[in-house]
Parts: sequence; structure tokens; C-alpha cells
Amino acid sequence: MWTLQNLLFSLCIALRCVTSAVGVIHVTGYVGRKVNLSYDQGYESYEKYLCKNGCGSSDVLITTSEPVKNKYSIHDNKTARIFTTAISELHSVDAGTYWCGVSKSWKDIYTEVKLKLVQDSCCDIVTKIQSYERYSVSISCPYESQYQNNLKYICRGNRPSTCLQQALITSEKKQNGRFRLDDENVLRNFTVTIINLSQNDSGSYLCGVQSNSDLDVFTAVELEVEDWCCVKSAKINGTVGHPLTLQCPYPPQHRDKRKFLCKGDHHNNCADMLTSESRFTLQDDAPSSSFSVRLTELEAADAGTYWCGSDPQWTVGNYVKIELSVFHTSTVNPFTTVETLGTNITGSALYVVYTVPPVLLLTCVLVIVYKYRRSRVKEADNTMSRNTAKAKSSEEVVGATGCRIYENQEAVMTNKQQSDCNHHEDAGRDEEDYENLTTTEEIYCNENFHKTNRR
Repeated sequence: MWTLQNLLFSLCIALRCVTSAVGVIHVTGYVGRKVNLSYDQGYESYEKYLCKNGCGSSDVLITTSEPVKNKYSIHDNKTARIFTTAISELHSVDAGTYWCGVSKSWKDIYTEVKLKLVQDSCCDIVTKIQSYERYSVSISCPYESQYQNNLKYICRGNRPSTCLQQALITSEKKQNGRFRLDDENVLRNFTVTIINLSQNDSGSYLCGVQSNSDLDVFTAVELEVEDWCCVKSAKINGTVGHPLTLQCPYPPQHRDKRKFLCKGDHHNNCADMLTSESRFTLQDDAPSSSFSVRLTELEAADAGTYWCGSDPQWTVGNYVKIELSVFHTSTVNPFTTVETLGTNITGSALYVVYTVPPVLLLTCVLVIVYKYRRSRVKEADNTMSRNTAKAKSSEEVVGATGCRIYENQEAVMTNKQQSDCNHHEDAGRDEEDYENLTTTEEIYCNENFHKTNRR
């Protein structure tokens, strides 16, 4: 059983001064929908009523003399010659045949109304659209050729009965705040554009076309607005007076689309650098699905936020945000040559390359060579010091003998040295002090002693 609410049904027909019914009106009812009945001039003072079945006294549901009864109400606009009946809390049993009557003294006049009830929802097919915060989105709403000149509108939700009353914008007023409606009659399509989206704009929408007689025609749209958090971005450094090259990937399907690089704090308001600055040149590399932009000579004013891509709709993932910092030579690390942005769109990495000044590179090489040679010289000095110490240690033996060893030269012995040598020779080889002398020492002592005596 359907439970529908607040049906207002309307019929437009001129009643004739005849005793028979004038035609049959077929009406499909929605919750909140109106059906109007008009009557000829001359019947303004007559009582009007709504009845069902045979329209006997027990079948009369509501009259203008008692405008509210149970779930029925009636209103007579004598100036416009229209009376309106309303039925609330509709159920499936409310569908069927009704009679709108005008009381007359001799014979009442009736108009038959066939009421069909449908659920107040739409639709079996729903078009899904995805966009991002702060973006714009265009909702396309097709319609049949017979509705080219009819009113078009869009509303939130999926209740057709109240859609027109709650319309966000209509073709009668094509601009309303963030909403704009454009009707292309030739293409039989109207487009609703919403700018500066937020996540609150997510939800169901109905595109409506007003019908000439029956229910309005609707198409359903489900809009999803995602958080603008997933923008690919990078921070890079450049040096004043030196070139800078940016390599930006793009989806393979964008091969023939226009590539761009613009500068600005936000992508919705950025200046195209390729058309405004001759220092920027673009080269497309279709096989690698990327393009490069070369800046011939960086200036301090070039620092800021850049956006590069190939998608005029600014779909997240099809462009890259670059934060460029520009430094003077003394503040830049001379060994940094490539900055990798760490993200890719189609498998191709995004690189930012800038050239190391030749003077800085040469200076670094000289410093490395100098440090290397210093370390070798220092190592050689240490080796010589150790050898000298060892030679000196071998050159002198200080003990009870007081003798010195001389290499490759004749020794001149003093009387005291001769006496010491003689003393050791006389003392004998078995004495403890003599055991501390080496054979070499003994030879030198004896040899020097004899040499001295010969002189």
C-alpha cells in the first residue's frame, strides 16, 4: 500500500451550461501536487463540491460551504473562476474516479476526473557525477523535443511533487548565486553549473521539465563532492641567475590537449607563464607522457606557487602544485642537482632539475684534491717520524758502559770512553752488567779503542 501525503490536484476545463459531463480528465497525483478546476462566468455564486462514486449525498467529500472536512479541503477563487481541492494522507484506496461538481437548482454539472497515484520518488536511472571542493561542476539534463519551450528547473532531493516549489534555479531566472542554467533548445539539453563547490553540495538532484498536462518530467543526478586533499605537490629550490627545468607528467589520453604552467596561490586564479613570460619555454615529450618547461634565468620574484598540467577541468591527479623557493648562490647547497617530487600520475616520475654553477663545482673538486694531498703528506710525515724514532733508539744505548754506537763513520773516543771500554773488557763476559751489552756494542768499543791507540 502506498502512503502519499498532501495531494493537491488541478484540472483546467471550461464547464458548459449542459446537463451531461464534459469529457474525462486523467490526472496523476503526487504528494503536494495541485489539480485545478475552472468554470465559466456566471457560476461564481454557485456551490462547488468534490464527490466520488455515484455522487449521492453520502459520496460528497467536501463542499465550498464547508471548506475543511477530515483530510479534504476546498478553496473557491471567484475572481479567477477556479476552485481547488486538496486531499492529504493519500493511500492507494484514494485512487479512482472523482467528480468535480457545480450545484444547480435543476441539474448539477459534473466533470469526471480519473486519479492515478504514484510514489513520490525518482528515478530508476541515476547519473553519478564526481567533483572536488572549490571546483565547478556542470549537470547535463536532457529532455524531449516537445518540451523545448517549457519551463526547466533543478532541485535537491528526489521528491518530484515539491521539486518546482523548492527549485534552486529555473529557466525563467538563469542566474541564482552559485547556480547558472543554460538551455540549448537545438540540442534538447539544459545545463546547470554550480561553482565553488563544497562537500555540503553532495547529494541527490532532480532536473525537471514542466509538462503541459500531466506530471513533470524528471532525470535524477547524484553528486559527490570530495575533499580537495589529494593534490600532488612538491617543494623545490632554485638559484638566482641560473636556469631551472620543470618536467610535468600528464595522462596519455591528454597527448593532444594544451599543456600549461601557471603561477598563483590558487589554481582558479593563476597567470599563464607560457604566454606572459618569454623566459619560459615548453617542450612536449609525448612518448614519455610528460612535458618540460625551462626557465632560462631565475629571478628572486619567480618564487611562489606554480601549477602545471594538461586538464582544463583541474581534475585532481592530472596536474601538479609546485612550491618554488629561490635563493642566492651563497645560500644554495651546490651539490643538489635534482629534486624528485615523489609522486607520479601515469608512472612517469616528476623531476625538477637545476644546474650547478661550474665555478662551484671546480671549487669543490679542488677542495677534495687538496684535502686528499694533505692527508697523504701527513701520513708520510708520520711514517718518517716513526722511522726516525726507531733509528734514534737504535743509535744510542745508554747503560753502565756509557758507550755510543756509530754507523758508517769512525768514532773518536774520549779517554773516559776508552776507560769504560777497558773496564768492561777487564770485568769479563760473565758479569751481569756486561750481559746488557750487545755484541755490536762490544765490537764498536774494541774497534774504536784500537783505532784511537793507532792514532
